[in-house]
Amino acid sequence: MTDDVLAELRALRAGDLPTHGGRTLAYVYDSALPGLDELAASAHALASSVNGLDPTAFPSLLRLENDVVRTAARLLGGGDGTVGTVTSGGTESCLLAVVAARDARPDVARPSMVLPETAHAAFHKAAHYFGVRAIAVPVDPETFRADPEAMAAAIDDSTVLVVASAPSYAHGVVDPVTEIAAAALERGVRCHVDACIGGWVLPHAPDVPPFDFSVPGVTSISVDLHKYAYCPKGTSVLLHASADLRRSQYFASAAWPGYTMLNSTTQSTRSGGPLAAAWAVLRHIGDDGYRSLARQALESTRVLREGIAKIDGLRVLGTPSATLLAVAAARDDFDVFTVADEMKARNWYVQPQFAHRSSPANLHLTVTAANAGHESELLADLRASVEAATEAGPVRVAPEVLAFVGGLAPDSLTPEEFAGLLAAAGMGGGDGVLPERMAAVNALLAAASPALRERLLVEFLGALYS
Repeated sequence: MTDDVLAELRALRAGDLPTHGGRTLAYVYDSALPGLDELAASAHALASSVNGLDPTAFPSLLRLENDVVRTAARLLGGGDGTVGTVTSGGTESCLLAVVAARDARPDVARPSMVLPETAHAAFHKAAHYFGVRAIAVPVDPETFRADPEAMAAAIDDSTVLVVASAPSYAHGVVDPVTEIAAAALERGVRCHVDACIGGWVLPHAPDVPPFDFSVPGVTSISVDLHKYAYCPKGTSVLLHASADLRRSQYFASAAWPGYTMLNSTTQSTRSGGPLAAAWAVLRHIGDDGYRSLARQALESTRVLREGIAKIDGLRVLGTPSATLLAVAAARDDFDVFTVADEMKARNWYVQPQFAHRSSPANLHLTVTAANAGHESELLADLRASVEAATEAGPVRVAPEVLAFVGGLAPDSLTPEEFAGLLAAAGMGGGDGVLPERMAAVNALLAAASPALRERLLVEFLGALYS
């Protein structure tokens, strides 16, 4: 019976994108180190039944968390007073940074946070959850870096937090943290650096301007362990420069007849499995190992970036400093969404990103250590994919479909309208089954306003989980 259950699970997993080998250039992170998965799985199993809700009941988790936080703080310029919390992922770390800033200022009736328009959507999620107004400031239209003068000008008496990215997810660009943090410090406002994807790589990258606790005014940093620390999903760390700054992150309630609830994260019960797995991986790889892995990923990114520049029709957006690339079309006779389909046909997954302000539609590549030494194969398939997309021509959405999309109102979308749009996109009766090629679907979504796209995807998600 046990074998049957596992065989069924393996059969289901066979339909997923590959998580190893460097062919899935989003969502997953592969160190290519042999034995690492087995180590993490064994450590996870040893602590999976342990509950992080109460560190006095399970002191092993207290030791593990302090060790992990100490490692992250040392890497990111922390001092003796730096403290932190292990969370379930980057989004939770960002949420907690926002709620800590909000709750530290109960005197502000309508709190706001200032962030570059390239900041991760997790901050907009935090704004939605916690009633903190998000003041999104335009970035440089060519470099996609935050404008520190514009950020400073947006700070007012309602501002409780200023955000910078190191780097931004969409373009891999590091914001000018020193100037942004200085502006926040001058106004007495917290400054959070979202280093979720770059925090374990940028310390080993050449010519990256300061972005960590060595910068005056930086009060908190988020860094994910399940990204370039190559730990299993999902573990992240939220660091605060001092315990005083962290205090408002905690939640306590004695307003019921049970135990007094005391939480350091949004979760109460927390499995010890992910924490133990992260601790084991960090100990196993060590400082020298991470330095080597980071340099491999950075060098692979450099090789890919230079190779992409030689492919007729492609260009890299901005000036990426880490291991992320945004690749756009340099001509109008093909569609990057078709390139994504062609790459998938060649067993690569690159993530489509829709146009937003000065950023055109592009393909996102997350490069890991597993890509080192295999750049020529990726570049050859990317070149062939562009040639195939050029031969196919740009995706054209029928005028009547565009008119239909233009007439939809996000706030009053009916089930019938949604079903009609699914049919127009080639997804049948709304059974959640995606077509093999997504270019037409992405072109249709690109034609929708951001608000309508959000609503359509919410409806689609609901159709998937039915």
